[in-house]
Order: sequence, then structure tokens, then C-alpha cells
Amino acid sequence: MAASMASPRGRSIRETVLETVAAYHQQQRMRRKLRKSLSYAGELSSAGGRTRGEGTSSSAMSTSLYGPEEDDEPFWEEEEGTVELEQLGANRAKNVLILMSDTGGGHRASAEAIKDAFRIEFGDEYRVFVKDLCKDHAGWPLNNMESSYKFMVKHVQLWKVAFHSTSPRWVHSFYLAALASFYAKKVEAGLKKYKPDIIISVHPLMQHIPLWVLKWQGLQNRVVFVTVITDLNTCHPTWFHAGVNRCYCPSEEVANRAALDDLKPSQIRVFGLPIRPTFCRAVLVKDDLRKELELDPELPAVLLMGGGEGMGPVKKTARALGESLFDKELGKPIGQLIVICGRNKTLSSSLQALEWKIPVKIRGFETQMEKWMGACDCIITKAGPGTIAEALIRGLPIILNDFIPGQEVGNVPYVVDNGAGVFSKSPKETAKLVACWFGPDSEELKRMSENALKLAQPEAVFDIVRDIHDLSQEQGVKSQISGSLTSSFYMPSPEATPIQLI
Repeated sequence: MAASMASPRGRSIRETVLETVAAYHQQQRMRRKLRKSLSYAGELSSAGGRTRGEGTSSSAMSTSLYGPEEDDEPFWEEEEGTVELEQLGANRAKNVLILMSDTGGGHRASAEAIKDAFRIEFGDEYRVFVKDLCKDHAGWPLNNMESSYKFMVKHVQLWKVAFHSTSPRWVHSFYLAALASFYAKKVEAGLKKYKPDIIISVHPLMQHIPLWVLKWQGLQNRVVFVTVITDLNTCHPTWFHAGVNRCYCPSEEVANRAALDDLKPSQIRVFGLPIRPTFCRAVLVKDDLRKELELDPELPAVLLMGGGEGMGPVKKTARALGESLFDKELGKPIGQLIVICGRNKTLSSSLQALEWKIPVKIRGFETQMEKWMGACDCIITKAGPGTIAEALIRGLPIILNDFIPGQEVGNVPYVVDNGAGVFSKSPKETAKLVACWFGPDSEELKRMSENALKLAQPEAVFDIVRDIHDLSQEQGVKSQISGSLTSSFYMPSPEATPIQLI
């Protein structure tokens, strides 16, 4: 019953791929119906007086003919007693599934921030799971995105080509449809495991296949599906899917792009980038932090970061700062330096081996960045969206010294044009600029700090989870569809209109 891949004249490859998948699932549906009919026939024959041990049981016959089928259980099987509890007015905890991938630290950071915000705002009302369904349930290349991304980012021209070559809609429509034809059933198994009432995507490739699965199951009106974009300005078009209930944008620039990609105003919300609650709601006093972190209480401090992996010109910049922040005429430092090396132990060791004329702190991977940022007066970092958003919340003027081609390109004008920082790839120029900020240009440092605070959106993560909660409440009636309507697998016939992925 499988469909042929030879498409008739005028039919697109995408339509052929979709119809092939539809034919496959129609075949599985018919097999399940046949199994049930065989089982029912066996029950009738047993009721008619079939003697024990005579012949083969209906279940054995079914298994021998078709093999074991995990699809026999309902896709969205309610927990025992759920229906009765709801009829009595009791509320069960709703399942929230956050879909992410460790392709860059920002996706997981946003996912964990949303999870924490749900716990703070709503307690036990929601059970939140952060998962990479593609890594756990799909095959290559989806299960290899993390290592592939890291390799291409290290060879940035490869990433630049990949980012821009897949941007046209016809290109990513084709490859997403092709991937869905192979892995949609596996992703479906992952969704079945968690039975989510709400799905939140924080990765550009986590919308399309799960939304397709929900459409197969007829669950669009039962499951709230939202996208939380974790890029501040420049976005890959795969972030935008017209089938979502909401698309949460971190900036007006991203919201404008969403509108151009056919999302309606009712689907778009601009709240900001979700930052973990322990950071955005921390009440910090700079003098107390400097005492706690054993910093000089009098000298202004600059924070130098290279991300979680300690990448970029960190060592060259640190050495240049060591020279520029020492006043040779007075013979004393005019500032102090904190370097966050992340997981780069080689970088940490090499910096600790140097002799410094100014107070320097060399740190590895830090989990309490709100304290280090709160203790400093400016920051030097690459244009990662999470670090930028955190620095804005702390009111830190930002010197951007690098960016990843593609999604981070737009972060530079986002900071510079709003007067919250500058861009400089030269370690020596960066060091001279910091020396000026800590000396004659202190007013400029103050002005940029004020602009950073104006641009900050510390309540973004709470605004997002509250809006998701409201969406879930609005769909309350729809989300309590009878189990008899949603438990059986629904798949349109091959002749039906192909499902729209993009």
C-alpha cells in the first residue's frame, strides 16, 4: 500500500514526501483495525464454547501475523482516575514539555529559566520537563545536532554557509518534510511518553515535526504549542511557524520578522529574552558583593568573558587590560579585572601563570554570574543573546568583541544602536576604551549603564509563563476533549490535502 516516490507532472517533491508518509501511516492504521477485528473474532469463538488449548489464541495469531505493536495503547492515554477527578472538579497537574537542543548554551538556559518560572509562579500546578526529543528519539542528523553545531561554529565559515543556504523557505520546507518522513513516528513516541498539555519550543527545529504529529492526532485544540525565540535580533526563518498558539519574541525587530513570515498579530508577543529568575530578581548591593567575592572595594572592575567554552580573544584582551589599567606615572592600578574562562582549563592555567600589575581574578565555569556581573562596572563578551540580556539587567555597558555569523550578527547593532555598548574586535582598542571609561570618560560609562537598564526586560520569563498559563486556561474546554476522540490514532488518507509544515 506504500505510495510510489515517482511524482506526477506538476507535483512538488514536498507533496510527494508528505503523501508517502501519509500512505505509510494509513497502512499502520489498517493493520491495527485488522488486529482488533481478529481479536474480536477470537473472543466470539471463545464465547461460543471453544475448548481450552484448542488452536491458537487471537492475540498470539495477531502477534504472529504482524509482530508487537506499541501503537495499540491510546496516544494520549489519561492517567487512571483523571476523568473522574475532573468531573468532580479536581485539578490535575498539567504537563509542560520544553523542547530544546544543546546547540549553544542559550537554548538550555532559556528552557531552565522557563521551568523555574513555572515553579515560582504556579507551584505544583504544572509538571515541567526539559527534553531534547530529537537527540533521544530521532536518528541522524537530528540526533547529532549538538556536535555538528559545535564543529561548524569552530569553523565559522561552515556555519555561515549552513545558516544562509537553509534560510529560503523552499529549502527548509523540503529538508524538514524529508526529516519528518523518517522520524515523525519516533518523535511521536517521545511525545506520547510525556503526554504534554503544553509544548514550548526554544529551538528553531523543534516546531515542525511535533506540530505535524499533533495534527495527525487531531490534538491541535487540546495541546497549547508556543515558541520562545532565543535570538535577540537576527533569526533563522525556521523559528517561525504559523501553526503555533504564540510566538514570544525578545525584541520588536524579531516581531517584525515574525509578521513577515505570516504570523498573525494575535500570535505574536514581545516580552524579552527569558532569563533565570535567580538572576533577574536578585537584589544585589555592589559593595556587599565585592566584599563577598574578595574584590578591591575601591577600584572599578571589568568582567571579561569567553562563554561557557572560554572562546575568543580572551587571553590577548586580558593581557592588554593588564597593561592599560595600570597607571605608570602614578605606579598604581586604575581598575581591576575578572576573567571567566568557562570550561577552558588551558586558558585558566595560562592566565594564572602570568604576572599581573593589577588585581586579577581568574575563574572557571560559574553558576552565579549575577554576583560577578553585579560586582563589576562593564563587561567584555561575544555577542551571545543570553549574556547580553543578563548584562542589560545588571546595567553593565557592553563591549562586544566577536559574534557567530548568522544568528548573532544582529545582536551587535541591537546593543550599539541603543547606546548600551560598543563593538571592537581589537584587544588593544578594547583595553584603551576600558581605561578611558575608568578615567576621563566616566560620564560616558554612566550614560551607557542607564541605556542598558532602559533596554533590559527582567520580567520577560514571568510574562511568558503567565501568558502561557492564560492560554492554557482559555483552551480549558478544548483541552478536555473526550478521550474517545483523542485516544485513537487519526491519520488522513493519502488523497487528503498534504499537511502544511511551514
